[in-house]
Amino acid sequence: MTDTATAAGLDPATLADVLRVAGSTGFDRWTEQIRRTQGCAQPIHLTGATKTTDRATGTLLHHYTTDTEPGGRLRIACGNRRASRCPACAWTYAGDTYHLIRAGLTGDPDKGTPHTIRDHPRVFATLTAPSFGPVHNRPGNRPCRCGTHHPETAPELGTPLDPATYDYAGAVLWNNHASDLWRYFTIYLRREIARRAGLTQKAAREQSRLSFGKVAEYQKRGAVHFHAVIRFDGPDSPPPAWATLDLLDDAIRAAAARVEVTVPANPAAGIVNEWVLRWGTQLDVQPIGAFGNGEDLTEQAVASYVAKYATKAAETTGTVDHRIGNKEALILLGVPDHPRRLIEACLDLHHAYPDRKLRDWAHMLGFRGHFSTKSRRYSTTLGALRQVRADYRAAQQREALGLPDPDDHPEATTLTLAHWAYAGHGHTPGESWLAANIHRDIQHNRETAREHRAELEALDTTGEW
Repeated sequence: MTDTATAAGLDPATLADVLRVAGSTGFDRWTEQIRRTQGCAQPIHLTGATKTTDRATGTLLHHYTTDTEPGGRLRIACGNRRASRCPACAWTYAGDTYHLIRAGLTGDPDKGTPHTIRDHPRVFATLTAPSFGPVHNRPGNRPCRCGTHHPETAPELGTPLDPATYDYAGAVLWNNHASDLWRYFTIYLRREIARRAGLTQKAAREQSRLSFGKVAEYQKRGAVHFHAVIRFDGPDSPPPAWATLDLLDDAIRAAAARVEVTVPANPAAGIVNEWVLRWGTQLDVQPIGAFGNGEDLTEQAVASYVAKYATKAAETTGTVDHRIGNKEALILLGVPDHPRRLIEACLDLHHAYPDRKLRDWAHMLGFRGHFSTKSRRYSTTLGALRQVRADYRAAQQREALGLPDPDDHPEATTLTLAHWAYAGHGHTPGESWLAANIHRDIQHNRETAREHRAELEALDTTGEW
């Protein structure tokens, strides 16, 4: 381990802490705890105890206390979805999002969707923000407006050609109202569908249903846009004959064009003009093909794409992933010029629109919505997926302790009393390095196993063993 840590370029203090942790008497149990959290970067520390008894006889079946744990603490996963905060928990969140989205595309009775939904009209739509001023970009084979061919990793991509004329106030207000724009879009979409079907809105609702699954993503310029799976359903699953893919495509485009949200002027705060916020003209609607039928945009590709962005936020634009108290902090944090100006615009506008909480969400460039959302009947929920995982671990624990399974022994009644207290979070520098390596090993092993299963499935399909 010493050679590995030295090769990794650890500073002497971190290396010394790695050796301290590795040489401690509770290292094996500490490693077991961290593996159980999948290598969480910011584990929650708990102290306390549990006691499980037979309710009928009062017999003590199991007793656990953190007094015997390393440092007298039990470490559990933080559950943060942000990859910038905890790659391990974000990886789990992305996996859950993938299964949630894919269940709404391929069907999964265990996740609340029949397999027949693969035959429903469904599209992958991307709704973007309008222009707030020209920015450096990569327009195909043509040079940028500045005359330069920018490489893909150029730091100036997405930044304004002229920051002095860029509408920073409009950009952060648009982000701040993006969730309202989406809400109005879903309202108008149902109206446009009814109009094209020649039905009243009530009749259209009785005959059809729309299901959504969407994720928010930041463009390089700092504007939020939404990727959404939109699916046509019937009241009991199969959509009516008039609910076609072309009708859905036309209705989406018409609804997006109708949406407007007005931000009123506030002369008392020095704002004399109102803003009329709309979706951008770069609306993309693509039909989703069934997995394995050769289409470019398959169910698996869509689910993977959505899951990829479910763990990212504004920090991808150069800002930070925590709240900012004042403008002076931006200099100390080294925030680049463009996101710094967007954050400053949030702070400047807060006094004019205090109900919009722009100061609280300045680090998010004004956006205050949920990054991953879905309609109620799209598929399962993230909570349900987490519960399945928790139930599985609880069953493993019962088996390891020899406790009765309530499903197998309905007559068995147990009572568990627990008391937990928060005792801190995070790692020491050496623990952090070790946890990161544990997470990488777990991720590598699972990806290797997944690739192996995919190869076996492909061989089974072709019959070439």
